[in-house]
Amino acid sequence: MDRKTLQNLAKTRIKDAKALLGRRRWSAAYYLCGYAIECALKSCLLRHLGESAAVFGDQSYLKRLTECWTHDLVKLVSLAGLDAEFGIARSANTSLNNFWNVAKGWEETSRYEEHNEVTARALYEAVTHNPDGVLRWIQSRW
Repeated sequence: MDRKTLQNLAKTRIKDAKALLGRRRWSAAYYLCGYAIECALKSCLLRHLGESAAVFGDQSYLKRLTECWTHDLVKLVSLAGLDAEFGIARSANTSLNNFWNVAKGWEETSRYEEHNEVTARALYEAVTHNPDGVLRWIQSRW
């Protein structure tokens, strides 16, 4: 899987989530919103690997790369080398920080859970809000 494929998946899954919200399919929409963030962060991870010296500059990073199979959004931010920049952005933007607090609660296992309209719409808003949504911030770095 390459960066472009992951980017296209992220965009497509958000469109799918929007369509599912319109059909009142809350649980599926919720899952796809989080999955879009996962794909976007994995695209950032691939960019980081290709453009940074992380692999050769930090021996422990190579060991941590086994974690790239994770679905944990917080870990993916770290693996993508975005911790510091994202922390600064969230400190400067309360809305982005609040949206991240919603988004980082998503887990891969949510596909086995029931979600209601409120939680599905809250995650969709956290991911897509213009200009402060989590996906919008990630897209400018993928």
